[in-house]
Amino acid sequence: MEITETLHDALRREFRITVGVSDLDQKLTNRLESMKGQINLKGFRPGKVPVAHLKRTYGKAMMGEIVQETVAEAGQKAVEERSLKPAMSPQVQMVSPVEKVVEGAEDLVFTLGVDLMPDFTPADMSTISLVRPVSEVADEDVMESLKRLASQQRTFEPKGEDAAAVDGDQVTIDFVGKIDGIPFEGGTAENSQLILGSGSFIPGFEEQLKGAKAGEARQVNVTFPENYPAAHLAGKFATFDVTVKEVMRGVDAEVDDSLAMKLGLDSLDKLRDAARMQLDAEHLRASRAHLKRALLDALDSAHSFELPPAMVEAEFGQIWNQVEQDIKSGNLADEDKTKSEDELRAEFRRIAERRVRLGLLLSEIGRINGVQVTQEELNRAVVAQARQYPGQEQRIFEIYRNNPDAVAQLRAPIFEDKVVDFLLGQVKIEDKAVSRTDLFKDPEELAKILQAN
Repeated sequence: MEITETLHDALRREFRITVGVSDLDQKLTNRLESMKGQINLKGFRPGKVPVAHLKRTYGKAMMGEIVQETVAEAGQKAVEERSLKPAMSPQVQMVSPVEKVVEGAEDLVFTLGVDLMPDFTPADMSTISLVRPVSEVADEDVMESLKRLASQQRTFEPKGEDAAAVDGDQVTIDFVGKIDGIPFEGGTAENSQLILGSGSFIPGFEEQLKGAKAGEARQVNVTFPENYPAAHLAGKFATFDVTVKEVMRGVDAEVDDSLAMKLGLDSLDKLRDAARMQLDAEHLRASRAHLKRALLDALDSAHSFELPPAMVEAEFGQIWNQVEQDIKSGNLADEDKTKSEDELRAEFRRIAERRVRLGLLLSEIGRINGVQVTQEELNRAVVAQARQYPGQEQRIFEIYRNNPDAVAQLRAPIFEDKVVDFLLGQVKIEDKAVSRTDLFKDPEELAKILQAN
């Protein structure tokens, strides 16, 4: 094996690694020698199949595995011999054609790029002071929650014969949708129930049924959104011939013991307690989210060091792909719609740099302080994922059992939260009371409110 360093920068090393045909062939021979006692082939006694024959039979498939293992081993050797501290998984680029290598026709040649951890010392977090917004759950908040629950349990009853439909009413309709006067597939329905104002139909459809009465026929004109899931309808103008068969008003359930029993509880008091507990949990989550944001802002501001370029590029690439999708689908934030592409790229590159910097900081702080994700914590996370797919739990367990990358994706947020918890134990925290409304405001808005108080 020959390892040649081709780039030596402060935060990046690159290598060209060559493993000769003879070395690979010897690995294959050794592998087959160790396995031949377990191989039974017609015409040969057990354990007596010549290695040359095994090579002809299994060599190509087995060589593919050996090449993968050799690439991993060689990369690890290049890193360990030089005591490098990778900031991310090394990037491998094959130089020689894999097919030729597997056939034994060419040496295995590949390049290895390693982004290195920058040299920095985490700041003393005990010098940092943060404000944590807190909000007690008020009785009126609990009552609002109960009213929302009652609304979700609403029933519908017929309105008078001449009653006009308004938002919140449920209408039963037949309709036939047409494009250029021709009915289209999926555009026809009978006895379809629609709650006006729910936003469950094509934009503009529900609004044109307001004021309609039972027995009335209307023509509804709409344009399908550009990002409509059915590509053949996206952006098309359509008319719907609609017949309103019934108009019904919604009747909210009463906030009483019967509502509690519908929701599986014994009494209104227990429902009220459950609602308060849920609101308390919401407040705690929101409070922690604001505190975590403030901590990360302080952490970012307290550190300045060079970042591995490949990590920044990879992070920026993911962000920019999402931005391009948002632009195409019309989902770009209003404040970004007037910015040029250069302005957007510069802004999102700063975000990418922040994410990389914080990721490196949290990783190093966790390493220095021995923060670990336990197997029990991972198991709980896998179970939580499986519960999201009723009936497919076993398949989810298998995915995580056989996919280290999937497990790593679960481990990352758990590790981050544990490091954040550790840091929150180091900083000074002052609690400030805010209203429930303010607690759920945008972080920047809330920060201004806290500064003013």
